[in-house]
Amino acid sequence: MKTLSMLRVVLYLSIAILTAGQNVDAQDRSQGRSMVISRNGIVAAESPLAAQAGVGILERGGNAVDAAIATNAMMGVVEPMMNGIGGDLFAIVYDAKADKLYGINASGWAPKALTIEYLRTQGIRSMPQQGVNAITVPGAVDGWQKLADKFGRKKLAEDLAAAIRTAQDGFPVPEWTAAYWAGEVDYLRTDEAATKTYLPGDRAPKVGEVFRNPDLAWSLEQIAQHGRDAFYKGEIATKILESMRRHNGPMTAQDLGEFSSGFVEPISTTYREWTIYELPPNVQGLAALEMLNIMETFPLGQKDWGFGSTKALHAMIEAKKLAYADLAKYIGDPRKQKLPVATLLSKEWAAQRAKLIDADKANCDASAGEIPVGNDTTYLSVVDREGNMVSLIQSNHGICAARSRRALQLGSKLSKCAGGEKEAVAHDHSGVCAKGRRARGVRDHGRMEPVAGACAVRCEPGGFQNEYSSSAGGAEVHQAHVRRVRRDDGESRRAKRAK
Repeated sequence: MKTLSMLRVVLYLSIAILTAGQNVDAQDRSQGRSMVISRNGIVAAESPLAAQAGVGILERGGNAVDAAIATNAMMGVVEPMMNGIGGDLFAIVYDAKADKLYGINASGWAPKALTIEYLRTQGIRSMPQQGVNAITVPGAVDGWQKLADKFGRKKLAEDLAAAIRTAQDGFPVPEWTAAYWAGEVDYLRTDEAATKTYLPGDRAPKVGEVFRNPDLAWSLEQIAQHGRDAFYKGEIATKILESMRRHNGPMTAQDLGEFSSGFVEPISTTYREWTIYELPPNVQGLAALEMLNIMETFPLGQKDWGFGSTKALHAMIEAKKLAYADLAKYIGDPRKQKLPVATLLSKEWAAQRAKLIDADKANCDASAGEIPVGNDTTYLSVVDREGNMVSLIQSNHGICAARSRRALQLGSKLSKCAGGEKEAVAHDHSGVCAKGRRARGVRDHGRMEPVAGACAVRCEPGGFQNEYSSSAGGAEVHQAHVRRVRRDDGESRRAKRAK
């Protein structure tokens, strides 16, 4: 009887779930994973351990910003090749009570001594992608502090507690992380500190093996106790500078001590029923907005132009080429030059650029328009019960090890000064990453730095709808933003037609 009763319960629940599913006006369920429905908020992250850390903060009364910091810190522990306290941070925060979006740009600048002349004396003719001359001031920790001070309900120490515990006690290495690790063994062995930290027993950890990072635990504990000053002026800073001197690097105590991230006003454009927000330069989000503006001039979604059709894909690909050509030519650090952001965001500019797209053939040499004179990234998002949202992206710009002692006691790689074209050292290019500039992010092999959090607002009753970005690195980030807007716009239109 007990078995029969249990069977009845299971059948009843199955029928109830199926029936409920029939009544839900849900999005197209093309994947097998079930919806996540919660009363206290939701955390989306690449690692279950990181998402769990954020959810724990929400359950203890923290808000979306507290949970985002906790999640980000844990990601630096469990996926050190993707992000960490040696990297940069970017976020868009939606304050539900104020009904306002805030942006934060916590990307570090190049050391003041890293001038074009300095690089030339080193025999360097293109922007370094490895080594001590590729390191910028890490911005993530200052970004955490500013987010916590302005929006958080919890102390930074509580936000970091789970990450500290996991770094100290260890975690089982999952399959993707193990694969990344195994692929970089030879590279890690080129540095004594990286070998000691990331190759215990002189090999990469295998799937399921427990990896511990006591150096990172120590660094996070210093930040928890003393705040951002521990990193930029305290014991961590001392260790960073010791390593810099040992490797003849240009970074100084002044470079670290003077660094400060800043809140910025997100830039935006409209695409049909959506308003899409991105962070302004030096971040690359402008590329996604220009792409959308160009795409809007085509009849996407109409006959022969449906999602995934040849015509639609061709228009999207060509729009991306044009937007990236403009980005490479005109966008850099706004603190050092006047940038034509308004022009590049205008619908008129997009219409002019769209005329260059040939419907019958690809443009194999896309160039920037003329304006008259005048790898390795993580993404997370959090929504709390009050409707506050955080869209956060963070990157190390490379693999998990620094070219310096014991990963500078951080347990993670320092940010890479990846800005600048091949000729940027020979010419004072707008994107060159030198002498206090923030990297625009065009690497010498043409990849864009993965630094763009994004949010989208539907222009319909109901207000702010969602936030999103992509965990992919490089140029894929902005392309993913555009694809998501196109997909959601298509689903919205299909739902309206069905009604």
